[in-house]
Amino acid sequence: MNARRPWIIWLVCLALSRTASAGAPPPPPKLDQQVGFDQRLGAQLPLAARFTDRHGRSASLGQWMDGRPTVLAMGYFHCPNLCDAVLQGMAHAVARSGLQPGRDVTVLFVSIDPRERPEDARHAEQMLARMNPQAEASRWHFLLGSEDAIHALAGASGYRYLYDARIDQYAHAAGIVVASAGGKVAQYLFGVRYPSRSLRLALVDASQGRVGNVVDQLVLLCCGYDPATGRYSLLIGRVMRWLGCAFALGLIAALLLRRRRAERPEPRT
Repeated sequence: MNARRPWIIWLVCLALSRTASAGAPPPPPKLDQQVGFDQRLGAQLPLAARFTDRHGRSASLGQWMDGRPTVLAMGYFHCPNLCDAVLQGMAHAVARSGLQPGRDVTVLFVSIDPRERPEDARHAEQMLARMNPQAEASRWHFLLGSEDAIHALAGASGYRYLYDARIDQYAHAAGIVVASAGGKVAQYLFGVRYPSRSLRLALVDASQGRVGNVVDQLVLLCCGYDPATGRYSLLIGRVMRWLGCAFALGLIAALLLRRRRAERPEPRT
């Protein structure tokens, strides 16, 4: 399913606005057809693809995920506009989700620019840690990869981007992907602001109950993921069915109690 929403086009155009206002070439034609998210729920991420972290350590994507439900964002560290907003939005949501990076979940930011280096990743981590200490950015993984590895991950997650050599920048959409511990795409959250409750529910759902609590499970029973918005919404039909069942059970219990009282012999006087 294509998530070609007007706000995505607006965000992409905003990301190129600074260069356009400085007299740079206009955005490429049909930008909305080349940049965005194709929702591929259930798709398998390339766990064997190798990436390098900010310390120069190389491992497969599966090893970086480390068997946990994962929050994944793609962008690049030298992005002059959109990526910083995505990182800040992620940090805000993760910090308020009640789930700890490196224990409950894995948080990945993967560069789409194969020219970037570990020092670029370190700078991004240090900046995020200073601005959002509660997000525990030191427990995140800021990753770099070859062009083949980047394309494999972007293709599997439905992330479409475009390099514009005229201005030496990437045009890309804004959003994050939630994946299961096994590397299956579970859900998407679009834009640069992610409700912490939606992120928590997405991760609890992706973990198949391994993280979260009873309240989360009850909320998931009444809410469903809406691919059009990338958020959870109340399922009225499901709620009505649950209320109907509860009413029926209550009515049966009341009738049985009344019948039992009617059959009970009256005390002798």
